[in-house]
Amino acid sequence: MKAYEADKIRNITLLGHGGSGKTSITEAALFTAKLTTRLGKTEDGNTVSDFDKEETARAISISTSLIPIEWEGYKINFLDTPGYFDFIAEAQSSIKVTGGVIITVDATSGVEVGTEKAWDMAMARNIPTFIFVNKMDRDTANFEKVLKELRETFGKKIAPFQIPLGANETFIGNVNVAKMVAWEYTGKDCIAKPIPDALLDKAHEIREMLMESVAESDEVLMDKYFGGEPFTEDEIQNGLRAGIISGSVVPVICGAANKNIGIHTMLSMITDYSPSPMDMPAKEGINPYTKQKVKRTLEFNEPFSAQVFKTIIDPYVGKISLLKMISGKLTPDTEVFNANKDEKEKISNLFILRGKQQIDVTAALAGDIVAVAKLHHTVTGDTLCSVNAPIMYSKIDISEPQLYLAIEPKAKGDEDKIHIGLTKLAEEDPSFSFARNTETKQTLIKGQGELHIKVIVSKLKSKFGVDVELSDAKVPYRETIKGTADVQGKHKKQSGGHGQYGDVKIKFEPSSEEFEFHENVFGGAVPKSYIPAVEKGLREAMEHGVLAGFPVINIKATLHDGSYHDVDSSEMAFKIAATIAFKKGIETASPVLLEPMAELKVIIPEVYMGEVMGDLNKRRGRIMGIEPQVSGDQLIIAEVPQSEVFQYATDLRSITQARGSFTSKFARYEEAPPFISEKVIAAAKNQ
Repeated sequence: MKAYEADKIRNITLLGHGGSGKTSITEAALFTAKLTTRLGKTEDGNTVSDFDKEETARAISISTSLIPIEWEGYKINFLDTPGYFDFIAEAQSSIKVTGGVIITVDATSGVEVGTEKAWDMAMARNIPTFIFVNKMDRDTANFEKVLKELRETFGKKIAPFQIPLGANETFIGNVNVAKMVAWEYTGKDCIAKPIPDALLDKAHEIREMLMESVAESDEVLMDKYFGGEPFTEDEIQNGLRAGIISGSVVPVICGAANKNIGIHTMLSMITDYSPSPMDMPAKEGINPYTKQKVKRTLEFNEPFSAQVFKTIIDPYVGKISLLKMISGKLTPDTEVFNANKDEKEKISNLFILRGKQQIDVTAALAGDIVAVAKLHHTVTGDTLCSVNAPIMYSKIDISEPQLYLAIEPKAKGDEDKIHIGLTKLAEEDPSFSFARNTETKQTLIKGQGELHIKVIVSKLKSKFGVDVELSDAKVPYRETIKGTADVQGKHKKQSGGHGQYGDVKIKFEPSSEEFEFHENVFGGAVPKSYIPAVEKGLREAMEHGVLAGFPVINIKATLHDGSYHDVDSSEMAFKIAATIAFKKGIETASPVLLEPMAELKVIIPEVYMGEVMGDLNKRRGRIMGIEPQVSGDQLIIAEVPQSEVFQYATDLRSITQARGSFTSKFARYEEAPPFISEKVIAAAKNQ
């Protein structure tokens, strides 16, 4: 494939609810562009886009696939993203580098949750958007109903550019109301036909609405419109294109991708109306050394810069990095600079991915998407640039993981394999993370949802040969005291020769700080040289409380008396004496169990407020505040015990039909209620 200039490139992200037909559209586009000889089907596991074993086994898209095609002198880079919410990060990273969006809508289902999420993502970045109403050949498909629902949900900018030709099983094409021509599809080609008489009035009515949009794009055209002068074809196309790029017009088109109906016109509309990289504003970044703002344009003399938006771990090739070329030119055997890591990388060869197929290229130009292999320091989100012109672009915003589970190998000795596998998979998928909790001795895996974590577990087995088990995360409780105690700790031991002698009197009381140690010894009852050993003994003893063995916090210990022996006393003896005093003191100072509290920020549509707040109350949560959002959603701020949050993602998704989201962070520790304390202490004693 030749290197295309930026004005001949279109980068299009496919978004939409799971099952709405994004992958079917890429299959039809490949077939229409004569790059394949048959239409693959997701359910048959033979599509170009869904090539991963997990995708073919589950018959869903799990990761973004790059599908470049050539059409009428243009290069269209399709980014086929998953529709399932557990893999939303794939869409978020694709949106960062795209120029246009096509939101697929199932003609039998209308606007779904995934449609709304796709719309919000596109509008948040003001990305020119098309809506493709798919599956028009189905028995219950209803274009008019879907169009009405789109307008009611997303507003007046929704504008039909086509009306269907036929319906359900007789659906054979569409009428392009901008150009006033009907297109009838044969499965392989489309044929221009006169608009049927029965659709003429409707076509003229919709076209008149589009002409208003053309007029609003330019003052000269507005005068021409009110003067009753007809627009030329170029004026119509340029006016509509300006409206689409500005975001004031969102075209609605229709088709049936599984029968290759509507795809020819979709591809032509992409080249006619969607923006090229040249239509995008200059990209701003910072110089990583001076921290000064820097801009890059697509002018031919600009230095090279690109951003990695996706990483693929290939079992044969190794790590593959997908780059969005932002400025300049990249050729093989070039040394580039990773501005995020302050490291140089060597570009060995350049290639284009089409699904899993690798197509070598001799150069990549600004605006295009290209792949490179075996970068050593580079991960998703990093900026690569010219060594002599450093720039760093903003990172990719990816949703934080919301579901926490513990993971461990079924076979002993596989701990290292798990770590290696999770590290590799985290490079490929930055929307999950993992960490070893040394306190609970668990490896915690954090994902977007149950399906996300199941896929990770399955990949660990298929790619790295590790069978694992999942379990609930353990809660890192703490212990403290509510009362005071003044106790003696005495360690005396005779074993022939030098003995061991240490004697301390320590007062224990609550503190707002994690640990306070004071000494108030008079008359040398405890020599100064042994006091650090007393503090060390207390700090070590705090690692295991008296109730359930959890670390002790928020105590103040004051050493105020003791005794020593000229011969038998030692640092070790006083350290042990302090440990004895600690155990006595904590036991008699009203010890209590503390549980970690998390601050939750939950964003939901207002209609779910009552149910979500009721659920938070059941989780022993406290509502701290409610803040209305610009989007119309509501932000609930609550404090909830961490034990109730680990799997909150699943329940919130169920309550809000996946419309809700949340973030959580540690707030503080506070006293656990008696029924929790009793259960935790009993469990600890039974271990």
